[in-house]
Amino acid sequence: MTDANPLLEPSSLPYGLPDYRRIAAADYLPAFRAAFAAHRDEVARIAANPSEATFQNTLVALEESGHLLGDVARTFYTVSSADATDDIQVVEEELAPLMAAHQDAIQLDPTLYARVRHVYDALEHSDLSPEDRYLVERRYREMTHAGAALGDDAKERLTRLNQRLSTLTTMFEKNLLADTNDLAVVFDDVSELEGLTDGELSAAARAAADRGLEGKFVVTLTLFTGHPYLSSLTDRESRRRIMAASQSRSSRGNANDNTGTLREIVRLRAERAELLGYDSHAAYITADETAGSPEAVRELLFRLAAPAARNAKREQAALQGIIDSSGDPFPLAAHDWAFYTERVREAEYDLDRAALRPWFEAERVLKDGVFRAATELYGVTFTERPDLPAYHPEARVFEVHDADGSPIGLYILDLYTRDTKRGGAWMNSIVVQSRLRGTAPVVVNNLNVPQPSPGSPTLLTLDEVTTLFHEFGHALHGLFATVTYPSFGGTNVFRDFVEFPSQVNEMWIYWPEILSTYARHVETEEPLPADVVEKLHASEAFNQGFSTSEYLAASWIDQAWHRLRAEDAAAELDVAGFEAEALAEIGLDNPAVPTRYSSTYFAHVFSGGYSAGYYSYIWSEVLDADTVEWFRENGGLTRENGDRFRQRLLGVGGSKDPLEAYRDFRGRDAEITPLLRRRGLAA
Repeated sequence: MTDANPLLEPSSLPYGLPDYRRIAAADYLPAFRAAFAAHRDEVARIAANPSEATFQNTLVALEESGHLLGDVARTFYTVSSADATDDIQVVEEELAPLMAAHQDAIQLDPTLYARVRHVYDALEHSDLSPEDRYLVERRYREMTHAGAALGDDAKERLTRLNQRLSTLTTMFEKNLLADTNDLAVVFDDVSELEGLTDGELSAAARAAADRGLEGKFVVTLTLFTGHPYLSSLTDRESRRRIMAASQSRSSRGNANDNTGTLREIVRLRAERAELLGYDSHAAYITADETAGSPEAVRELLFRLAAPAARNAKREQAALQGIIDSSGDPFPLAAHDWAFYTERVREAEYDLDRAALRPWFEAERVLKDGVFRAATELYGVTFTERPDLPAYHPEARVFEVHDADGSPIGLYILDLYTRDTKRGGAWMNSIVVQSRLRGTAPVVVNNLNVPQPSPGSPTLLTLDEVTTLFHEFGHALHGLFATVTYPSFGGTNVFRDFVEFPSQVNEMWIYWPEILSTYARHVETEEPLPADVVEKLHASEAFNQGFSTSEYLAASWIDQAWHRLRAEDAAAELDVAGFEAEALAEIGLDNPAVPTRYSSTYFAHVFSGGYSAGYYSYIWSEVLDADTVEWFRENGGLTRENGDRFRQRLLGVGGSKDPLEAYRDFRGRDAEITPLLRRRGLAA
């Protein structure tokens, strides 16, 4: 009986938070089927309306439709990424082609498209508000871009392609999760993990115990190639084992191998792009982003690659020098880079980053760092709501209020890694703000911090601190966007703009008033010493050759796959050979500096939303670096500055062109010089 399905009833919890306590995996597919049917009926009525198409009866009606489907989908996809049990994975596999088919049925409907186009063609003579006009422009552009203008035969082929691609990307993610868990590195003796802190050893022991390996230690793998423990493990063989496991994910010829899956994804994406009138998938994707074309992306990546590679070579020589001066020299390998980088950092800056962890206790970082910066900038406050259930017992719910005490929404933090959670860190929305629908935002941040044994504090690395501030920047974007239409809510902006607010939020990590509050020793309460802070600032550009190169390498691999024309993508390409050629082309083929992600575990582009778009991080960082300069020039952490950033950028969501919003905030277009200085790439 559908009336017993909690997903088909309005939630009784505040802000429309789903009551996950009542939802079982078996509830999702019936709820999706009901939501698909309801949405189809709503759209059919809009398309069949005998009245002339208007903004109200077509565009607004479309925004009002699909409410149930949106609720069910966001409820499910939150769980499928953060707690993908076997039952949830079965649902996701069956759902993927159904969702693709449903989306195509809406986007490719010729009668609906004709009505949207009629309103679009009349825009010149309309008196719509700017947000209303932008809604018309975006809906028309999105439907056209999706293939609504194609003939019937082409649409049928497009639908088949989209359904198959949805199945393949789901398969890619499932394979990667399984192989990542399978490749977690088991150590028999604690001596093999010399260099790790007590908290890290505690986390490794807990991970082993969770797998029934009492007395052993398990190091779980992170999404990116390099593992944080590589910087401190003194045993070179232990470092090699972790790096080898990471780089072999989903490429070992077993049931979880992604080689064939990614080849087919690339081929079908290229075929789809050709069908839609584009030379490549990269051309198709960038045509509806701020970049505009793959040539613009190529120009930026190549402009940065040469100086980054030169800097990495200089860094490599310095690391090799340390090894050569030891009693047992050997050629520097990829698994050695992080370890010897820390030795150079210690020698040049008298700075041991691994030793800083006692100053970064997770609860204090969250409340006295991340939350406090938001309070100082925007006046918002956060109150934990243990009475509200999240989708997993480890996820915590906070209610967010504005400076005047009015409620904004809910923020959920899910900090720890587990075998059912995909790798990496991300933000997503469970409820999207919309004045039209009367909804307030519910947003989620997920990280993958190893969980120590009970009673031990969670001590973060500086990189994990950065990740928390970064993802919270996305959360603020989702909380602050105040728009009429759900299509513009939260982080529904161009992909190569979405990282900008999150990157800006990282600037508060080192801001004196914030750092002095959250960076306090877990045992003594002593603040991070002033000389250490100075060293952190002095070393900010340190190792940027490596970090820029590994990122650009991954970005170019993404572009290389997705710049292929359909005829070239049809070949049975050797994945490792293709990557090697791509890296040689951009001059980033340095074995000691591996790409941040290799193709078989490049989840961002083969199962996530960043296909042909991984360049977005550096593209957005141009805006970010320019914005950081603005804050510094205008007094930094003040309510006036925060309100300006909130009102002109975060608050508009996707309701206007993002570069227009940036010009409104900054007074001009962004300049690249601050980014070049930040990354040590300026001439």
